[in-house]
Amino acid sequence: MRKPKIAIIGTRGYPVVYSGFETWVKEMCEGLSDKYEFHVYTHKQLTKERRNLVNGIHIHYFSAIETKMLSQWSHTFQATLHALFCRYDVLLYASTSNGIFGIITRMAGMRTAINVDGLDWLRPKWNGLAAKVFYYSAKLSVRFFDVLISDADAIKDYYHTEFRADSLSIAYGARIQTDPIPLIQVENIIPGGYFLCVGRIIPDNHLLEIIKGFKRSTAKQLVIVGDLPYKDAYFDQIRKEADDRVIFTGYIRDPNQLKALYRNCLAYIHGHAYGGTNPSLLKALGYGCCILAHDNRFNREMLNNDEHGVYFNNQPDSVAESIHYIINHPEVAEELRNKSTRRISEHYTWEKILGQYDELFRKLISDPNWKCNYYTFTPKEK
Repeated sequence: MRKPKIAIIGTRGYPVVYSGFETWVKEMCEGLSDKYEFHVYTHKQLTKERRNLVNGIHIHYFSAIETKMLSQWSHTFQATLHALFCRYDVLLYASTSNGIFGIITRMAGMRTAINVDGLDWLRPKWNGLAAKVFYYSAKLSVRFFDVLISDADAIKDYYHTEFRADSLSIAYGARIQTDPIPLIQVENIIPGGYFLCVGRIIPDNHLLEIIKGFKRSTAKQLVIVGDLPYKDAYFDQIRKEADDRVIFTGYIRDPNQLKALYRNCLAYIHGHAYGGTNPSLLKALGYGCCILAHDNRFNREMLNNDEHGVYFNNQPDSVAESIHYIINHPEVAEELRNKSTRRISEHYTWEKILGQYDELFRKLISDPNWKCNYYTFTPKEK
């Protein structure tokens, strides 16, 4: 019996594990491979060894125009054209930045879903024309895709209010791993004595405020894992602001090394302010970290308000206060570490997430008329 064919478009691909979306692809394809035949469109330049079949997953390689704006769109355009000539049962897209391609798939009569990810048009990373493009791309996603997938209730609520659109709420998942892991030495990092940040060096993640706040504290070290492919003025400002207590590791590809950094930190500092369910914060919970987080609706949803974290605002002094609070109250830090994995087991297991995607695929395939009910809500007040 033929397995239904699911194509995944809009990520960097498989078996590349570069960010949350790629981890999502890996978990979904490997976890549901007994039920579906997955085809993943992959950025050619990210893989040296190119095989068409890995772990039973079909891979299609296409190049991309490597610029900040065009990289993903150029790749998705090629992937979409290729998918038109394949007998896929469902096309699953990542990010509403790819919403424009829904026009093509709707004209072709294909069954589609899109994981909307975050609210890119609100992020400081984008402004002017770019922000407008992302906003209208989101509107096109609402108009032309059969199903919208929100990875957090706060994202679902935003689409409800802003676009009068319904969506399915399906989060990301994480694995619980709390076994002791020796720290792989990177530039004399002190086990148990450092604060950790993981994420791209962009304004959205408040790294400048975190570094300024850290410098006003008595903490020993701040380790920043992440990089920016396209260097800019903000990146230069971050480097200039950092002192010798701030350690930049760059992007870490070895998952065991990254895991060791999570497991041996005094606390994880999460400055992300935009987007829904953040994979880096999920990892911190799954690895049993004490968490300091930027105070916003997305992080509060993930941390169940005050149950699993301590918060700071946009001001460096607030960052410094939260750091000193953890240093001066080791019993609070220990309590947060001991119960952090509970949040994963209750709400963010991959088993739960994959079950929701399995149900979504089955509905799309079995009922050609089924989709989320868009434009069913009362219009926004002017």
